[in-house]
Amino acid sequence: MSFFSPHDSPLGKPTARRDTYAPELLFPMARQGKRDEIGVRGDALPFVGEDIWNAYELSWLDARGKPVVALARFRVPASSPGLIESKSLKLYLNAFNQQRMPDAETVRATIARDLSAAVGATVGVEVMPLAGYPQRRFAYPDGVCLDSLDIDIEHYRLCPDYLRADGAAVSETLYSHLLKSNCLVTGQPDWGMLAVRYTGPAIDRVGLLRYIVSFRQHNEFHEQCVERAFCDILARCQPTELTVWARYTRRGGLDINPLRATPGSTAQPWDGDEIRQ
Repeated sequence: MSFFSPHDSPLGKPTARRDTYAPELLFPMARQGKRDEIGVRGDALPFVGEDIWNAYELSWLDARGKPVVALARFRVPASSPGLIESKSLKLYLNAFNQQRMPDAETVRATIARDLSAAVGATVGVEVMPLAGYPQRRFAYPDGVCLDSLDIDIEHYRLCPDYLRADGAAVSETLYSHLLKSNCLVTGQPDWGMLAVRYTGPAIDRVGLLRYIVSFRQHNEFHEQCVERAFCDILARCQPTELTVWARYTRRGGLDINPLRATPGSTAQPWDGDEIRQ
């Protein structure tokens, strides 16, 4: 299996429009290069999880040429050796626009086959035509939002030193809407909510908020930011159970929502959509 590097990405480059099925547009990249930076071995991952993609601009033609529009959701396992660069996924999905397909199940199976081949693992795919009235659940995590903390912040470069925990063990969920990171290739901003659910010594809330804000000038893909946050919190706060997830706002008709958790974690992650999505 071969992967591309970020420098080969179609991001920021003129791309000819395709509107019939073109699986060659997918641009997979290896996860391991960025995992090496945080000391994560591919054969001994400290987490389980998945990347949940929501697609809002999927369309194709039915057998008689009438357009169908749909929402879609893709679940890429964190154990996959590859991930998909987002612009290439948008181009791939748009290539269905003038493609005749017999039914939604054929579209679903086609996308599942192509994404699974690209990342090297089984990708779960749902396709939900709007004619079926699919619903989305917007909610807030059942936890404590850190954003009202009355603190001064002066530094916006990634700083794990802000993280610390001590005292009696607790089980709680802490979250913030102040997450902002930047695309590794283009430097364009990525906005999101980061949530941390854990059991262990109480995490200092001011330090956690400062840490989340310290991603503000950091360049990394969504999946890599969440893995970095998971590893930093696990190393510096020593929880016995930890789940870290992000809900990023959409760009190009897609949003990406990575989740990482300690293996065997009993906590069920919040499964709602962030209000800005």
